[in-house]
Amino acid sequence: MGKEELVRGYAQAMFAVAEAEGVLDTVEEELYAFAGALEGSVDLRQALTDLALPADNKKAVVRELLGDRAHPVTVSLVEFVVGAGRTKELADIVHELATMAAERRKHVLAEVRTAVPLTDERRRKIAEALSTATGLEVEVQVIVDPSVVGGVVAHVGDEVFDGSVASRLDEAKQHLGS
Repeated sequence: MGKEELVRGYAQAMFAVAEAEGVLDTVEEELYAFAGALEGSVDLRQALTDLALPADNKKAVVRELLGDRAHPVTVSLVEFVVGAGRTKELADIVHELATMAAERRKHVLAEVRTAVPLTDERRRKIAEALSTATGLEVEVQVIVDPSVVGGVVAHVGDEVFDGSVASRLDEAKQHLGS
């Protein structure tokens, strides 16, 4: 089984559980947040991918991090993936699950990176702007990424909308250098 099939299989299983429990939206949001935290923390990634650390210890780390801050289904699903030794694939699995959920709702998924968390109003405005730009119903998943510095970087399918401060600074440097 290739990586793509493996990721899709895990995503389908997690999707089915979250949908059956009636908490798909909540679980999707929390999984995205956890995957973002995992991506942003070298220490967490190392702890959850360390082959010498027993699966039960890794699950304890997940419970400690998520505990009461996440829905029990989210905690169980993350423990399942981590316990199966698939932490490295978690971000891909979560992205696939989110894509499935968006397709079920007849929407396209936009991964939006910002330096700070977005208010519901700002998230709605970004979704509207991306919907207008793409001609599709866009659903926004936010990843807080301090490297963005300010502004927003959005991925909708193969399209990238980069309104970040970092990209504007790069453009200014190139313009001044010519």
